[in-house]
Amino acid sequence: MEAAERISVTFATNDNKVVQADKGANLLRVSIREKGGVPFKCGGGLCGTCRCHIDVGIEHADKVKPKELKHLTQEDLDAGYRMACQTFVSGDVTISWVKK
Repeated sequence: MEAAERISVTFATNDNKVVQADKGANLLRVSIREKGGVPFKCGGGLCGTCRCHIDVGIEHADKVKPKELKHLTQEDLDAGYRMACQTFVSGDVTISWVKK
């Protein structure tokens, strides 16, 4: 069995902490596992707490999910905002968020 391809996720708001993750990883799960610091409450797309900005690598994010549309406007999406719990990435990304 061949090893999964690895990507880098940089948590800009957390002192630019860089971690490795499998290609296709969920941003919130990576943050939880690696102590990246993305805020969250529910983890399932209901609360909107894990809103984050993809500073670099938006092209590596998968398509927007219906749950994200409950919390993000088209303007938010166009500006690079996503819900970490609903976003899977296939390449290197840098993300940031507003500290509460």
